[in-house]
Amino acid sequence: MRLLTYQSDDGLKLGIKTGRGILDVAAAAAAGVKRPIRPDAVYARGNAVLSRLGELAAATDDPAHLHNEDDLILGPAVPNPGKILCVGLNYQKHAAETGATPPAEPVLFSKFNNAIAAPNEDIPIQADWTQVDYESELGVVIGGAARNVSVDDALAYVFGYCNMNDLSERRLQMLSGQWLLGKTLDKFLPLGPYVVTADEIPDPQNLTVKGWLNGEPRQDSNTADMIFTVAEVIAYASKVMTLEPGDVISTGTPEGVIMGMDPKVWMKPGDEYIVEVEGLGKLVNRMVEA
Repeated sequence: MRLLTYQSDDGLKLGIKTGRGILDVAAAAAAGVKRPIRPDAVYARGNAVLSRLGELAAATDDPAHLHNEDDLILGPAVPNPGKILCVGLNYQKHAAETGATPPAEPVLFSKFNNAIAAPNEDIPIQADWTQVDYESELGVVIGGAARNVSVDDALAYVFGYCNMNDLSERRLQMLSGQWLLGKTLDKFLPLGPYVVTADEIPDPQNLTVKGWLNGEPRQDSNTADMIFTVAEVIAYASKVMTLEPGDVISTGTPEGVIMGMDPKVWMKPGDEYIVEVEGLGKLVNRMVEA
């Protein structure tokens, strides 16, 4: 199942992509079937609502409840995550291109909700942000409260997966011992267009991860190159904090980022970056002057 959000006069609505179009979950629910209808309500309940949403999608064929996806303005696939965790240096070849020693444990850092952006949304760049870089990443949406879970059990707590672009301003990132300033700038974490439920991604460690800058291939790898698997990252994080339904994890980027190039030609207003993780659609965003 593929979930998305889209803009309406009533705010962001939850949609389900079907063969008949995008199902307006709120409209279908108003027809007499009690269902969680707001995106935040769905993600807050996590895996508990998956079967019921599937039933709704299969049972609804009223044309009034279906939309052409091309007519919609999409919102962030997860518009209001409770926590945003990111993993640094989590691909072997990416660590090598940056000259870093592969870490012995997952390198976790955070972004805040101000960084969330939608597919096709413009990303504002201030004039003094002169080292803007892209990072194609597999995103994980948590579907159940996870505390002290094992690696073997960790994937059972996944609601679904999405594309993410962990945009970074490298000068700010390296300004101090903390990466936060260069990572959580406004709109610096686009995600979407869909959250694809975990049942459609049986092996998150065998997915191609690609990225294009202005149509030029820049990143082309596979999640098999991760140093720490999705399951290992979830288990590790759950040892120190409770992961809640609706939290998201950006699992690291493969090689091909600007920081690893010589010379380094950083992104600028007018540039477009496309992220495509296998099976999750394409995430497109353009840089603009702030």
